[in-house]
Amino acid sequence: MIKKIGVISDTHSYWDSSFEKYFSICDEIWHAGDIGNLEITDRLKNIAPLKGVYGNIDNNEIRQEFPLNQFIEYGKHKILITHIGGKPYNYFKNSKKEIEKFKPNIFICGHSHICKVIFDRKYEMLYINPGAAGIVGFHKVRTIIRFDLHLESIKNLQVIELKKRSDLPKAV
Repeated sequence: MIKKIGVISDTHSYWDSSFEKYFSICDEIWHAGDIGNLEITDRLKNIAPLKGVYGNIDNNEIRQEFPLNQFIEYGKHKILITHIGGKPYNYFKNSKKEIEKFKPNIFICGHSHICKVIFDRKYEMLYINPGAAGIVGFHKVRTIIRFDLHLESIKNLQVIELKKRSDLPKAV
């Protein structure tokens, strides 16, 4: 069995109609925090079932709906999603504890606004940070990720570049 997964982070209350375009073929969407407001997750839920975590900018309303960490098991996969994760070989203290406890083979986080996919040999896990899909932050290119989650592997991982912040219409 294969699940098509869409991964997004750091929307910071920004909705882009291209989310629907790219995630409409997904079986699930995973949001790695800094949602901004629940309208974003409500709209994502209209596209596909949603799993997510809250981020450091998210208010109490979002924190009541989404956990700090999301643990998912699918086939042979143990997946850990959090917002502030750090990066391979330099994880934040709380994330490192969760990684050592849960022993995921896939670790997904946001926060840095830097899209990165790399295999961490120390923890034998695939590190995925989808970058930032919103317009708040220092990033110039907005990104999301899609992949096929097989029972034993990930295939067809795609980094999707959305319109650059500088190419978006200016607010009036």
